[in-house]
Amino acid sequence: MFPFNVRVYGILINDDNEVLISDEKTENVSFTKFPGGGLEYGEGLIDALKREYQEECNFDIEILSHIYTTDFYEKSSFNDSQIISIYYLIKNSTPIQIRTTKKEFDFEGQEYDDGKAQSFRWVKIENLKEINLTFKTDQMAWNIFYKDIK
Repeated sequence: MFPFNVRVYGILINDDNEVLISDEKTENVSFTKFPGGGLEYGEGLIDALKREYQEECNFDIEILSHIYTTDFYEKSSFNDSQIISIYYLIKNSTPIQIRTTKKEFDFEGQEYDDGKAQSFRWVKIENLKEINLTFKTDQMAWNIFYKDIK
């Protein structure tokens, strides 16, 4: 039996028509993606996304709509699992007070003891391009979302 890795992500747009993205570093690999993460055993997708936003961003969210679910094979970049990703359009339900930056991979003060780091950026919707996102699933979700809002 092959392992599956279920991931859930939120696309958050602020009042200035900017989308929140996360720059991350782990195992000497840097990547850009939407905030979110892995489903834990016994957890539903919505609960997982709310937990991930609370853990990573320290604010609460509401789900507005489903955007995309992976419909192709994607092997994890970190192990031998198959990635299945689900994307939702979300909004914050408590104030956003995270540190954000305009500079890519600006990890100043954001590194952890295990060598991982994370920073957040707001990017104008019209300036976020497929190539700015590292993973194919994020690119697919963004393309679908962007076409729907045009």
